[in-house]
Amino acid sequence: MILGVAEWLSVKLGWKASHIRIAFVISVLFFGAGIGLYLILWIVKMFSK
Repeated sequence: MILGVAEWLSVKLGWKASHIRIAFVISVLFFGAGIGLYLILWIVKMFSK
């Protein structure tokens, strides 16, 4: 959405981007880990090209 992580991850895993976005939101609300995970995946995405 913001940095393109969900779309990139959906291509890599073969899942729908909307399901990944929902998983990020749930992980933020319940575990607080979604924001950190999102930033880590963004960094991985930037260096994997």
